Amino acid sequence: MIEARSLTKRYGGKLAVDRLSFTVRPGMVTGFLGPNGAGKSTTMRMILGLDTPTDGSVRVNGKSYREHSAPLREVGALLEARSMHPGRSAFHHLLALARTNGIHRSRVDEVIAAVGLSDAARRRTGRFSLGMGQRLGIATALLGDPHTIILDEPLNGLDTEGIRWVRALLQSLAAEGRTVFVSSHLMNEMALTAQHLIVVGKGRLIADTATAEFTRAHSRSMVRVRTTRPEALTDRLAGPDVEVSSDRGGALVVTGLTTDQIGLAAAAAGITLLELTAEPSSLEEAFIDLTRDAVEYRAGTVGARS
Repeated sequence: MIEARSLTKRYGGKLAVDRLSFTVRPGMVTGFLGPNGAGKSTTMRMILGLDTPTDGSVRVNGKSYREHSAPLREVGALLEARSMHPGRSAFHHLLALARTNGIHRSRVDEVIAAVGLSDAARRRTGRFSLGMGQRLGIATALLGDPHTIILDEPLNGLDTEGIRWVRALLQSLAAEGRTVFVSSHLMNEMALTAQHLIVVGKGRLIADTATAEFTRAHSRSMVRVRTTRPEALTDRLAGPDVEVSSDRGGALVVTGLTTDQIGLAAAAAGITLLELTAEPSSLEEAFIDLTRDAVEYRAGTVGARS
């Protein structure tokens, strides 16, 4: 279990984390979401004792990270996939960590096989692709067979097979009763993987809730409609909280109304409907809507030069 209480971090005049309190419980995958600059990586570094909080505290399994006598057996972490000597092989990178933490050599072979790097175990890590580096980083996190796993953007550089493998791995670790805390910008994967979400923006807590509840509460209903009279239906559906657009196939995409409301409005106007389909709620849509005011780095529009 991870327990953060009023966790605060300042870098000079910049407030990176602002009185952040949350609990990450065992037995489920907890996703850690937020826009760039929201304070996610800083929070993870404070959990692992790499940064000292300006105020507040954070405990892992009842103690601060530095109080654990065998930290790799308590907490396994991936914060930076390239945090290894490029001249060392994957095997010797893991073996050095095992020997300094009282972990048997056989465990090195186990985690190398578990992450699919058996054929590359003797290659220098400096020649690894980003995806291979991610797999080695995950192997490092698993080396001590820890109760708690913390992974920062573990899907970067992975192909489709690798992403599916990480998803299954995280779910299996949680099913064993471990605490699994993972950040990612891939909202579709978080929707499939995480049962609980902690969302931050500008260093502050925005949401701490079940994934399904978060999606239901913060995403607007979206309905796809095909009709013989799209312009007439658009006029009929107009309202202050309703948005109607067209997709590439010519269908209308309506937000702010249910299928029943659209069907009744069309019937009252004598408009024939060819399709009326409710689209599933999207975690990405809910996340963007909730964090709209917490985005620190917002892209502008690039226009053509005159």
